[in-house]
Amino acid sequence: MSDARRVVVITGAGGTLGAELSRQFAGEPDTDVVLSDVSDRALEATVNGLPERRGSVETLRADVSEIADVEAVVALAMERFGRLDVLVSNAGVLAPNGRIHNLSTEDWERTFRVNVLGAVNGIRAAVPVMRAQKSGSIILTASVAGLTAWSHAAPYCATKAAVIQLAKVAAVEYARDGIRVNCVCPGTFLSAIHEGLPQEAIDAMAAKHPLGLGHAADLVGAYSYLAGDGSLWTTGSAIVVDGGYAAP
Repeated sequence: MSDARRVVVITGAGGTLGAELSRQFAGEPDTDVVLSDVSDRALEATVNGLPERRGSVETLRADVSEIADVEAVVALAMERFGRLDVLVSNAGVLAPNGRIHNLSTEDWERTFRVNVLGAVNGIRAAVPVMRAQKSGSIILTASVAGLTAWSHAAPYCATKAAVIQLAKVAAVEYARDGIRVNCVCPGTFLSAIHEGLPQEAIDAMAAKHPLGLGHAADLVGAYSYLAGDGSLWTTGSAIVVDGGYAAP
């Protein structure tokens, strides 16, 4: 990484994890951020929650399933800051809960377009800039669901498994360009999607994690590591941060 200020782009910045990552990176020294999300309201809430002492922050609404939107986010980073050091491809969606034969083509297609194509579009948009710099770190948000089997969640499991493999292939393809590509595989952490669930459902999920359910703040260390110089020899890795879910 150069002596210039670091520039970090985060997609899906309006979600629970995205907001936590935005707070982390925006508050780090000599770091400027570009935040995007499909929801203007969620993006505004994330910006309002950023630390007072921070670098410059730019925002842009973007649908990661559309390559032009993701390219516009990277273009904003280049226009405003002149470089791109880290791309965190974090946008993702869950599919409706159901067995495979009960899920529609639309359920599968939407999950694929956001979770897989969204990650592909992030790589496509970032690589030309990072190749020119001969450096960069791309971090994809996968899931422990891509390494294990969750009943009634086939589209989510399948697409997150694809993200893990995508990170490995991209790592091999772009290593000689100085670009590292890795992914983080979170376990279940408390977020807005759990609001309204009965306590017994929360307890059942927690029981599957030896360390209990996590919080988004428990995940930021993995992203900080992959974004920083301490991971210069790390690429093609799927870092599992799941409270022990996948251990048994």
